Amino acid sequence: MKTLLNIIWLVFSGFWLFLGYVLAGIICCILIVTIPWGIASFRMANYVLWPFGRQVVQKPTAGAFSFIGNVIWFIFAGLWLAIGHIVSGVALAITIIGIPLALADFKMISISLAPLGKEIVPTGALELGETR
Repeated sequence: MKTLLNIIWLVFSGFWLFLGYVLAGIICCILIVTIPWGIASFRMANYVLWPFGRQVVQKPTAGAFSFIGNVIWFIFAGLWLAIGHIVSGVALAITIIGIPLALADFKMISISLAPLGKEIVPTGALELGETR
């Protein structure tokens, strides 16, 4: 079921959101100082491309620098990516088949707003108590 949802997701909104994250990552890497945000953007692009079967968890080692970094990210890229998730989520929610995808899209808003200090893990790893 996860594979089917991921394929439908990829076709209807995953690819376009992926392109937004990749663009943000490229811009962040070009500016050199913002390379950590670029790496986080590429990590989120991978998640947005194939989200079902994975989950976002808080890193236990995240500290004050993650918070400050998330504030900077929110201003320059996070807000725009979150708007992309809202628009695609609403478009998916209009159809009955797209409602589960829209819910997944809305869940991704939190990571698009504040990616630093979070980790993407397989869903099965949470049940086993692992983080990697």
